[in-house]
Amino acid sequence: MTFQITVQPSGHQFTCDEDETILAAAMRAGVGLPYGCKNGACSSCKGKVISGNVTHKPHQQRALTEEEAAAGMSLFCCAIPHADLVIEAREVAGSSDYPVKKMPSRVSAIEKVAPDVVVITLQLPANESLKYRAGQYIEFMLPGGKRRSYSMATAPDNGPISLHIRHMPGGFFTEQVFSTMKERDILRFEGPLGTFFVRDDSDKPMVLLASGTGFAPIKAIVEHLNQIGSTRKMVLYWGGRRPQDLYMDAQCREWAAKQANFDYVPVVSNALPEDNWTGRTGFVHHAVMADLPDLSGHQVYACGAPVMVESAKADFVAQCKLPDDEFYADAFTTEADLAK
Repeated sequence: MTFQITVQPSGHQFTCDEDETILAAAMRAGVGLPYGCKNGACSSCKGKVISGNVTHKPHQQRALTEEEAAAGMSLFCCAIPHADLVIEAREVAGSSDYPVKKMPSRVSAIEKVAPDVVVITLQLPANESLKYRAGQYIEFMLPGGKRRSYSMATAPDNGPISLHIRHMPGGFFTEQVFSTMKERDILRFEGPLGTFFVRDDSDKPMVLLASGTGFAPIKAIVEHLNQIGSTRKMVLYWGGRRPQDLYMDAQCREWAAKQANFDYVPVVSNALPEDNWTGRTGFVHHAVMADLPDLSGHQVYACGAPVMVESAKADFVAQCKLPDDEFYADAFTTEADLAK
């Protein structure tokens, strides 16, 4: 049995199988619903069911609270329809411009840039290319049907792809990366995925907000905008627990020194005396609020830990006048997050 899904306000329609999620069906049909983790953790795909009914696969309660569900809200990455539906969602133009591919890649370099972060570079086959938007991610296809997602940290120029990978003790994939992975290893992936990329229909100044390796897609965005000669104003707030977590601080300072439209604010929350840190401290999104108490004319692109992303959106909208629909995010959910 199949059901018809109608998206408002666009009027776009697609069919969804009875055991298929709304998001999966939309992606198959080329309809650009927003999404991030695809696992019910980040809430990027949240929308409203106007008519019809759905049930949800397991998901994190913070991504869809009981109150939101009672009001008709839904996580489309987890929602299974039981009738024809009319849903309300903010579609993302350009999200289906590039085909999702499955392809092999060869590890061409592994560079340790912090005690718990490496940059791995992937070389694609000579006859293959991966078209993507800066900010999107790929999923590695691992043994046992497991998958792990990482954002491209390089601008989309058809060259090698770099990823920033943080060591998660006991992690199925990161333990391999930090112990046995070597150059010339072959990894298979699927991509590009995700709707975290710059909206080209605006010239509003951008706040780029990152924590930890959430810097990776932000780096790709900055490099891409530089390549195309964009003059949009950008300010990057990058937060870490200690200075070593800002593992490409020198690169960011170089951008700020050379680009009139780019500013950089590093923020450290738990510096130790031996770090000799003299910069900004505290939560990274609080630094944004202190510097920019009125965000009504801005766009925010946030990437990092779910707690940072969620807190930033709530506070920016409630206290800094940021329009709710001008906050774009990619929450880096780990397997530990998904298991909760």
